[in-house]
Amino acid sequence: MSTSSKPVHILVVGAGAVGCFYGSRLHHPDKNIFVSLVCRSNYSAIRSTGVKIETKQLGNYTFHPHAVYSSNTSASTSQIAPPEGWDYILLTTKALPGIVDDPGEIAPLVNKAPAGRTCIVLIQNGIGIESPHRARFPQNPIISVVTTISAEQTSPGVIRHNRWTRAHMGLYSTGPTGQTPFPPSEARRGKDLLDQLVHIMRDLGGIKDASAHTESELLEVRWHKICINAAFNPSSILCGGLGNAAMIRDVEMLTHIKGCMHEVFDAAPAVVGRPLGEHLAKPEIIIKSTAKNAGAKPSMLLDWERGRPMELEAILGNPIRLAREKGVEMPRLQTLYALLSSAQRVREEQKKGGEAKL
Repeated sequence: MSTSSKPVHILVVGAGAVGCFYGSRLHHPDKNIFVSLVCRSNYSAIRSTGVKIETKQLGNYTFHPHAVYSSNTSASTSQIAPPEGWDYILLTTKALPGIVDDPGEIAPLVNKAPAGRTCIVLIQNGIGIESPHRARFPQNPIISVVTTISAEQTSPGVIRHNRWTRAHMGLYSTGPTGQTPFPPSEARRGKDLLDQLVHIMRDLGGIKDASAHTESELLEVRWHKICINAAFNPSSILCGGLGNAAMIRDVEMLTHIKGCMHEVFDAAPAVVGRPLGEHLAKPEIIIKSTAKNAGAKPSMLLDWERGRPMELEAILGNPIRLAREKGVEMPRLQTLYALLSSAQRVREEQKKGGEAKL
């Protein structure tokens, strides 16, 4: 498909490694497609010199965003922001329900446009991340994205892409049934926006494994990624800070990781409503691939080391609760969840100077 002659404005909220990398692949001023960034700690560096991307797959280059904002408020009130609002808002921050109100954070940006105009794109890990946005923005198209990528910000504004660029995308309505709450005309508009985003990323941006999926297909992919994230991420913290490849070189850790992954594979069909597709890699294949990604640390381990909140609810809590509602327990994941929830709570109490209570 071809992009419209009308400018397409994309705003990335969360200019970390993933947000900067995908933002750089979506930015095509020569095609009338403009990507802007909302930054935090790296604001000064990116505003001054742009984003330096280091990647073996696509070559090293510098990405100069259309505009750089220091906050959502700044973006929503800026005189240089698109007057009709953004066509897409990509949320690439950590999903931290109970800690951060993501829909509330982006509300000023979404509300800048006429009702229902802006498409909300969620490039976040975990299960159940879409429903709060649907409740807050009932008229807006929502695209849910599951990405498999190894990337890190080595210094402010410098992104190193290690491996993988998979981006599975699908519209979100109200849940796994795939029944859209929109009238047919709005459903078609959502599909057009999905197809356009895939086209920009794949055909213009060189992300060859960007793909569009139905809602039920994407739910399968989300649970498949939970098989990876829920096994490796929390375990990396509790085993003393090993990366994924290092963990599976230890016999006992390998047994533990396999057990967690099979637990998710066994529980997912109860929630999804059917077995995970045969095209999705089984735990043994995932482990073989993981062995090639030496040196990279899981994002949850990095958050723990830096004293930041972890994505415990999206990656562990929500899947455990949804499976339990269907009568399926995941005892390995529940143990990880209990231990890390307690550890995070104790550390937060210690930060506040209070006495940790277990």
